[in-house]
Amino acid sequence: MRRSFLCVILLLVSAAVAAADQVTLKNGDRLTGTIVSGDGKTLLLKTEFAGDITIHWDAITTIESAQNLNLTLKDGSRLAGKVTTQDGKFVVAGTAAPASGASAPKDVIVAVRNDAEQKAFDAQAEKMAHPKFTYFWGGLFDMGLALTQGNSSTGTFTLSAKAVRATPRDKITLYSTYIYGNDSSTSPSRTTANALSAGIRGDYNFRPAFFAFGTADFETNALQHLDLRTVFGGGFGYHAIKTARSTFDVFGGITYDRDSFGTYTLTNPTPPPPLTTIAASVQNSAEAVVGEEFDSKLNKSTMLTERFSLYPNMSHTGDYRFQFDSTVAMQLKNWLSWHLTFSDHFISYPPPGLLGNDILLSTGLRVTWGKAKL
Repeated sequence: MRRSFLCVILLLVSAAVAAADQVTLKNGDRLTGTIVSGDGKTLLLKTEFAGDITIHWDAITTIESAQNLNLTLKDGSRLAGKVTTQDGKFVVAGTAAPASGASAPKDVIVAVRNDAEQKAFDAQAEKMAHPKFTYFWGGLFDMGLALTQGNSSTGTFTLSAKAVRATPRDKITLYSTYIYGNDSSTSPSRTTANALSAGIRGDYNFRPAFFAFGTADFETNALQHLDLRTVFGGGFGYHAIKTARSTFDVFGGITYDRDSFGTYTLTNPTPPPPLTTIAASVQNSAEAVVGEEFDSKLNKSTMLTERFSLYPNMSHTGDYRFQFDSTVAMQLKNWLSWHLTFSDHFISYPPPGLLGNDILLSTGLRVTWGKAKL
């Protein structure tokens, strides 16, 4: 009875081993499990007792698979079926291979996937080749709040939002920033900041290193009496750096800028009258635009984003404006970061009695959503 039981156990163990994929290494070690995927540099083997094992591709001498594997070669062709090893080559016998089997040297294989991984890869490739508009969106919300009470009573609130849809071919970016400040230390209370900016930008990569872009921007600033600034433009850019950790783009083009300033009054230094009325004005301009944008993952948890745009006025020679925005975000959790933001927006032609600079320094929390790209 005991002998029969041991025989059954041995048969079951033998069957389990026979049903597993086997990988033999240069040092003679043999590993069994389920081959999941490989990229021509490493191979991922899922084992029952040791968990997931990553094996260097160069260390592998033979593969004997119990399941169908999908091999992608350097020339883009694929072989699918059960894999064995003969004379240093991987031989594939299956429905997608000739009846006599097809072979491939190890050094021409760039990807190995089991059926489940291949199905997921093909689905992702289809999404990339024919993406719906709802695919690939990701974004963030930056929030900052500063309050004082006691001898002073002030409050400042900042909110920034960005949504990005990026594919290898194009990118759409939606962005908005709002800042509001109030000082109620004395009566009546007064607004110390009230500005809103928003826009959309589209980039299209017509070459791997070159892209075209179009923008539409809108801005209001109550303290600058800017009722609305509307900017439409476009141009071309160059991906000077494009790696997994960092990107650096330079760009240039032309824009149309319409600035609408409202009516306001100033204290007259030589009364009477005690106040001077500044009439509403509208300025339409053609502008050039040149700039750069830099994104870099400084380390595992810290991200730097920076953008500078200069707009020389071609309709009113000598006038210009620029926008500089930079943020450092330190990740606290997958979806939560702490950010420090600095912005400087300048126009050389502010309305009489007003300053051309608006500088913002803000810190607070960042919440991210969707695909982690920003």
